[in-house]
Amino acid sequence: MKELLKNRTKRFAIDCWKLSKNYTVSRDYDAFCRQLIRCSSSVGANYRAACRAKSNADFINKLKIVEEEADESMFFLEIFLEISEVNHDEIKRLHVEANELVSIVVASIKTIRNKNDN
Repeated sequence: MKELLKNRTKRFAIDCWKLSKNYTVSRDYDAFCRQLIRCSSSVGANYRAACRAKSNADFINKLKIVEEEADESMFFLEIFLEISEVNHDEIKRLHVEANELVSIVVASIKTIRNKNDN
């Protein structure tokens, strides 16, 4: 499962980068493209860090960062849906993927917390 999520989060970052590449470097899109690239790549980087956690508490803390960065990615994808006239299918697909990653991470956090409570 860890390898699957490592690959999935890396693919998400690459796909967001490819989406951003489709927009011209202009004042209109540049800040949003840069932010999307940062937060989407942070999802994968922080998931990898979580996989090397030293304890359950460390794992949870690192997964919370993954959750925040995936949610931030969703925010910027929503911005693109409103301001862009192109790539809507790809933006929606990436938004669904980010939402699924958030759901997986939240479920993982709950599972670890429940194990700690028992």
